[in-house]
Amino acid sequence: MLGNLNSNGNEPKQEKKQSPLVSLEKDLEFYAESIKEVSVEIMVEGISQAPIFIAHQHEVKIGEMILNREELNTNWTIQASTLEEFIEKGIILPDKKEHFLKNYKKPEDFMCVFVVVPEGANFIYYPYAKK
Repeated sequence: MLGNLNSNGNEPKQEKKQSPLVSLEKDLEFYAESIKEVSVEIMVEGISQAPIFIAHQHEVKIGEMILNREELNTNWTIQASTLEEFIEKGIILPDKKEHFLKNYKKPEDFMCVFVVVPEGANFIYYPYAKK
């Protein structure tokens, strides 16, 4: 059955869709210093000991925008939030708080990022670059 081959006998070209996480990683590297500053500020000011950053490409109604993809000509917008706000908004259930904190990585070394994509959302921990 040759129906799938194109005229030169090769397999048809498959459009390979790049994972959004590739552009996210690039943006997180670019944003790392700014995110770390905000993270430290959140902790030093006593707002929270568990800063959470939301990475999205659309619009979310949680946190405060700190890095706008349109202004910075990047792919992802970053908003700053906290564990407390995530509990208040029902994203993390109160009875899951201890479990979350047990898995929460040291905020001096890692940014906690809640990645929102059309398919859903998930937490990732991304290390700050070592200098």
